[in-house]
Amino acid sequence: MWANWVNFVLGIWIVVAGFVLKTPPKTANFWNDLIVGIIVAILAYIATTTKRALCWINVILGIWLIIAAFIPSIVGTKSGNLWNDIISGIIILVVAIIAALQKPKTA
Repeated sequence: MWANWVNFVLGIWIVVAGFVLKTPPKTANFWNDLIVGIIVAILAYIATTTKRALCWINVILGIWLIIAAFIPSIVGTKSGNLWNDIISGIIILVVAIIAALQKPKTA
């Protein structure tokens, strides 16, 4: 259960980081982080009480954050965003795997 709350907080961080790291709001990285962060936070919150399939979706979103950090048209030139997405993506990936493996199949 703790793992889903960690991903919930990370999802919120990814959304907030777009503003804190001063990502220009019309860039692909800003919108990618905004959308992925919202989805991660919502799925992690819902996964605290429901099926583990939602945890596996967060695994995929963690992988996406890592991959998107290396796509030049998405990340742009801000290295802070690059490292934020890589580190956040790795943590979301690992924690979501832990959350998925801790939940029983029926719950």
